[in-house]
Amino acid sequence: MSSVEIDPDEFEQSLGDSAVQVPYQRLRNDIIAGTLRPDEKLKIRDLRLRYQTGSSPLREALSKLTADGLVTRTENRGFRVARADVDTYADLVQARCWIESIALRESIAVGTTKWEYGVLIAGYDLDKAVHSLSDNRYVPNPEFERLHKRYHMALLGGCNSRVTVGICSQLYDHATRYRLLADVKMFGNSGYTRGAEHRDITQAVLARDADRAVDLLCAHYRRTASLLRSSDGAEPEPAPVSAA
Repeated sequence: MSSVEIDPDEFEQSLGDSAVQVPYQRLRNDIIAGTLRPDEKLKIRDLRLRYQTGSSPLREALSKLTADGLVTRTENRGFRVARADVDTYADLVQARCWIESIALRESIAVGTTKWEYGVLIAGYDLDKAVHSLSDNRYVPNPEFERLHKRYHMALLGGCNSRVTVGICSQLYDHATRYRLLADVKMFGNSGYTRGAEHRDITQAVLARDADRAVDLLCAHYRRTASLLRSSDGAEPEPAPVSAA
């Protein structure tokens, strides 16, 4: 089979080009970032004012987000942001581990030197990015978030399957809501080592050690689930919203 390695930047751009354009993308981004809170009611009238658009594009965007699993719709009660409970996240983590384990093993098996270089650069850029826009509390940095997804998609980009990478991209976006909650809890904790985890994953990938790379990647995901599970059991609050 000839190589059809997937560039993570080009892949994300292609997703944006095929979306329901601005209302869908803005709603989606605000849900993932926590600007629109879990279980928040989404009233068409309020959304029209917020996004300066008409009712029809918003309803189309909400229907698409319902299909994505980021919005729920109840008969006679309208649309709401999907809940973000720890049990759902545990199920999401398991799905990511199953699917990404296969994709990462295939990338390691058939990925070229160009793929390796992409992983190395994506990891380097992420390692240099500022995680929080504030030194006193966790405020998500949009550039860090962009580079973080770019890194995780780069890991899988050598698997020769756009469908698989597309599924992983969607699962990543769902998981980001929960990761931001964990980041709020762990901000300032000297034992918090996500950067080191990324470097260890990169090292294992470049060494073509599939077993170790998969183990590290799954442990990386399960750590966030463990952090949320160790809280008081209540549904956590979303991360503060950046000014960007």
